[in-house]
Amino acid sequence: MVAAAALELLGETGLEGLTLRRLAAKLKVKAPAIYWHFRDKQELLDEMATVVLRNLMGEIHTPRRMPWDRWSTEYGRTLRRVLLRYRDGARMVSGTRFTDPAIYASMEMAIRRLTDEGFSPYRAVMGLSTIYCYVVGYVIEEQAVFTPDGEMDNVYKPEVRAKRVDAKKMPMAAKSGEYLFTKFDRRFNDGLKLIIDGLRPASVKRGRAAGR
Repeated sequence: MVAAAALELLGETGLEGLTLRRLAAKLKVKAPAIYWHFRDKQELLDEMATVVLRNLMGEIHTPRRMPWDRWSTEYGRTLRRVLLRYRDGARMVSGTRFTDPAIYASMEMAIRRLTDEGFSPYRAVMGLSTIYCYVVGYVIEEQAVFTPDGEMDNVYKPEVRAKRVDAKKMPMAAKSGEYLFTKFDRRFNDGLKLIIDGLRPASVKRGRAAGR
């Protein structure tokens, strides 16, 4: 109940405006009642992030016969979709700790999905961690571009950005605005594919190259 109210408050105030006192006011209780549950804002964020990531694990499709690359793609896309539900969702989750040990069971399952297909434990962990960090970082930047109402902040619009970049001296930097601030879904999927292709076993890569 408290975490759900905090996530609702996050949508109203953003991460900077989220405080324990405001949460107490929203729940119509005195501040000490909130401090009894959470010593500080970081502990509250830990609980909020745990709720969000628990929801993530419940939404990822896990059929046993799904190939590792398709499953990894599903994991990355679902994580992004879940984070985008909340204002400042990626910033809120970044750097938090799990408060529910049950989430480690989902982590165990995710790592085994890769080790069962030949990945070493280290490579499985690094692969999943890289996807996680990519998604969180991408969504932090994505959410920074848009206002809480879902409109692109004027400063990031390609035509406005183009006025700040000397296209004659820096043509590549000027052109990059079209890639950085448009077609967010496509750019996300392309970046995710780069990571997953990099994880693909060398034997598979050689086989594909030979078949071209």
